[in-house]
This record gives sequence, C-alpha cells and structure tokens, in this order.
Amino acid sequence: MAADNTGPATAAGLDAGDERTTRKAVAISVVAAVGGFLFGFDSSVINGAVDAITGQFSLSPLLSGFAVSCALLGAAVGAWFAGPLSDRYGRIRVMVLAAVVFAVSAIGSGFAFAVWDLILWRVVGGLGIGAASVIAPAYIAEVAPSHVRGRLGSLQQLAITVGILAALLSDAWIATVAGGAAEETWLGLEAWRWMFLVGVLPAVVWGALALAVPESPRYLVAKGEEERAGTVLRDVLGLRDRDAVRRKVADIASSLRREHDPSLRDLRGPALGLLPVVWVGILLSVFQQAVGINVIFYYSTSLWASVGFSESEAATFSVITAVTNVLITLVAIAIVDRVGRRPMLLAGSLGMAASLAVMTVAFTQATGSGEEISLPEPWGLVALVGANAFIVAFGATWGPVVWVLLGEMFPNRIRAAALAVAAAAQWVANFAISTSFPSLAGLGLPYAYGLYTVLAALSFVFVLRAVRETKGRSLEDMDTLADTPVRARRS
Repeated sequence: MAADNTGPATAAGLDAGDERTTRKAVAISVVAAVGGFLFGFDSSVINGAVDAITGQFSLSPLLSGFAVSCALLGAAVGAWFAGPLSDRYGRIRVMVLAAVVFAVSAIGSGFAFAVWDLILWRVVGGLGIGAASVIAPAYIAEVAPSHVRGRLGSLQQLAITVGILAALLSDAWIATVAGGAAEETWLGLEAWRWMFLVGVLPAVVWGALALAVPESPRYLVAKGEEERAGTVLRDVLGLRDRDAVRRKVADIASSLRREHDPSLRDLRGPALGLLPVVWVGILLSVFQQAVGINVIFYYSTSLWASVGFSESEAATFSVITAVTNVLITLVAIAIVDRVGRRPMLLAGSLGMAASLAVMTVAFTQATGSGEEISLPEPWGLVALVGANAFIVAFGATWGPVVWVLLGEMFPNRIRAAALAVAAAAQWVANFAISTSFPSLAGLGLPYAYGLYTVLAALSFVFVLRAVRETKGRSLEDMDTLADTPVRARRS
C-alpha cells in the first residue's frame, strides 16, 4: 500500500502554485507557534522546582507526583473547549485568552501558599497548555501556503522543544544563583517561586504578538466576512489575481457550508459514534504518547551514572539531549514537505520500535530498582544509545508530524472541533502513560519498555492502514480526502 502523492489542485481550479511563501505567512506562523513555546515551558518548568516544593509542603510521593501531572488534566479540558471557542470567537481571541491563562497560572503558582493552591494554579496552567495545543496548529494550517504548510506546522513542535529547553536552562540558572531551588533569592522569595514567575514574560509577549496578526481567513469566511478574508489571503498567500482570491474564498465557503453553527455534534458519524477521520486523529494523538516519550528519561540520571558519569555530568548530558531534540526537529522541518507526512511516520514507527526494543533488552540485564538501578558493561551504554536513538526517531517524525497532520487533515467545517477532541485525547493519554509508568517499572523496566515497543510497532500498522497523505493539498481538498478509503488510494 503506497502513499498517495497526487497533485495539489483544488476542486474549484485554484492551484496551490498560485500561492507564494510570503514573509507575512512565515511571521504569523512563528507568532502562533509561540504558544507551543509556552506549552513546552509550562509543562516542564515544575521539574526544577518539584524537590523544593515537596520539601516545603511536606508532600508524600503520591501528592508530589500529582502536583506535577495535574496540569495534564487541565490540558485535556482546555483542549476540549478550545475548538468550539475558536469557532465561536475566533482563533486570535482564543490565543490571547490562552496567553492570559498562562500568565495567571505563572503568578498563582509562584505565590502558592499550600499544595492545594499550587495544584489549582497548575490545573489553570494546563487549561492554557491545552488551548495552545489546539489553536496554534489549527491557525498555522489555515494561514500557511499549501506547499510549505508542513514546515510551518512543524514550528509548533520546534517551539515546544525550545520551550522545554528554556525551562530547563531557566530552572538551572535560578537554582544556581540562589544556591538551590529551596533557597531564598530576589525579594525574599524562594528560587522555585521565581521558576514559575518567569513564565509571565513569554505569556505577555505571546498575547501582545497575537493581537498583531490577522484572523484566520477560514474563520472570517465562516462568519460571512468574505472581504476581510480576501484581504488576508492576498497578504498572507501572496495571491495577486483578484479572480484567484475570489475562487479561493468560494472554495473555503463551499467547504464550510453547513445548516447550523459549528459544534462537537458535527463530529458524529457511523464509526462508534464518530466520523472515521476523527478516529484517525484521536489514534494519532494516542500513539504519539503511548510510545512513552514523556517517561523515557525517568531513569536518565541513573543511566548516565551507570556508565561512569558524575551527577553534574549527568545534568549536562540532559541539557545536551534537550538541545538534540531541538536540532532534530529542524531536520523534520526541512524534509516534511519533500518526503511527506505518511512516509515519515512509517519510518519513525520503525525507528522507535527498534530503539525501544534495544532498551528493553538492555534492561533485562539490570540489577537493583528505582533510582538505584545499575546496568553492567556494556548494557548501560547500550541503553543510553537506545534512549537517544528513540529521541531522534521521535523528534524527527512523530513529534512534529502529528501536529502537522492534526492541523491540516480535518475538513474545514469540523477542523477546530475535531482537533480539540484529538488534542484532548492526547493529554488524557499523556496522563495515563505518565501515571502508569511507576507501576509498570515496579514490575520491571523490561515490561514497561517492552509495552512501548509493542505500541510503537502497532503505530506502524495503524499508519499503513489508516493515515492518508496530505502533502501539498489545499485544506479545501480535505473534504474529499476524508471520504476516500485508504485502500482505494494508490500512487
């Protein structure tokens, strides 16, 4: 079964070749992707503060873990409602709302006086994370020229990785200045509080930038503002011909035609209550998390130590790994519009399955448990190579490409709502995998990584059977693409 690489002509005759890569298209895509930066920053910033918080509030291991993971529950809720809100009030207003929520969460977390208070503000921050995870890829897909939509959509994942790295570096710098995350520093506040408060700055920047970019032309057409939509299309897509602009607006209007306002009801279908394309989006999201990307470094410090590195050297290598994650995402951005989404996902599934299998075999040789795990030579080095190979395989494929597909694969009339449901499923899967890992690890790390290996292999089968190629296609073509069985498509 081969991927379909048919041309990008639209149903109304407007060819994607009429679109140009304008500086404005790139600039506003970068602005939208700043939401991904906040997404990565906010979800990771607590890592440097968790030990100090645990000590200050005398938390049990269970409560400490929930203080870290509770943001994921908020993210699921934020993602669920972001789509319907953006359909009603616009993509830009939801971006600004998410930025405000981020800022409020950063301030509330920084001045938390009890663990329940901190958990509340972490959940609030999760709402912003969830909203950003929906609105940024949707907006980028709706303003990007078809021939570079993959590259610009991949900026979301790049921004997430940069946000994670920024949180790691920011936490380390603040802790170093204060002499420890629990020590007092500026204005008499403990260092861990400043780790959260720093997040106000990028939130304010994103909110201000969001107010300076145009609304999505698809949203404007849905609201009957076709003249404004045409202006945005001319400016962003570089369409010079007025007839080309009119045809594009007509394409969008046709794809949006419905008898009622958009809602989650539009997702209903014959396949277990949902449209098949919605299930594909949900399963893409679930598989992205089910391979264990967010727990792969649970024993990273012990792994580095098991091959002879000191604690400080282990921290340095953690930063190097974060930098590698950023750089490999740049590789994905460079090739996604040349290679295509489907081939990249298939290659990524194979790479992840192979590297996770290597880790599974390595951990069968482990002695000890928990933070005291030890791997004899050469298995420590084998596990480290496997872990980093997994990061490369994920970062170059499933990390960015899933966000690209979620932003573009749904028909215009259901895009925001379907993306909201798929993103919510991703956050629920993230929470489930993160919270189940300690129990799996208690049975033995080979069981945990063996399960992730099987899931990575299943992701290959899923992509082969269910995922359609969207490279180079107009968003208005997605109606036809969604209704075409995969088995009927041949290159």
